[in-house]
Amino acid sequence: MVAQKGRDLLLKIENGGSYATVAGLRAKRLSFNAQLVDVTDGESAGRWRELLGGAGVQRAAVSGSGIFKDQASDALVRTRFFAGTVASWQIVIPDFGTVTGPFQIAALDYSGAHDGEVLFEIALESAGALAFGAL
Repeated sequence: MVAQKGRDLLLKIENGGSYATVAGLRAKRLSFNAQLVDVTDGESAGRWRELLGGAGVQRAAVSGSGIFKDQASDALVRTRFFAGTVASWQIVIPDFGTVTGPFQIAALDYSGAHDGEVLFEIALESAGALAFGAL
């Protein structure tokens, strides 16, 4: 796989049956995590840790930051945050695939300096099973 442009990594929110790209994001990050279940005991070979496969909780976290553009996608994000609802989101990873599933907005921050643009940061946490579709 060759190097990809970071701007092609897209974060999209469901809006009436289609997905709208969240506008203004300059940086995006998708992290997958799995909780480990340690089953090590006094009889573990050589005192090496033993893990119970497939027993932990899986989760995904998405974060992004960028400039506030006050577009329709910004209104969708704000509405979903203040309602505290779980929504369907898509993360498009160029030349890799699309991750789709339920996420809840965990944090939404706005900031700005007196001589600069308004910035925002968003953090999402998975709220159910995710699906992966290859491109």
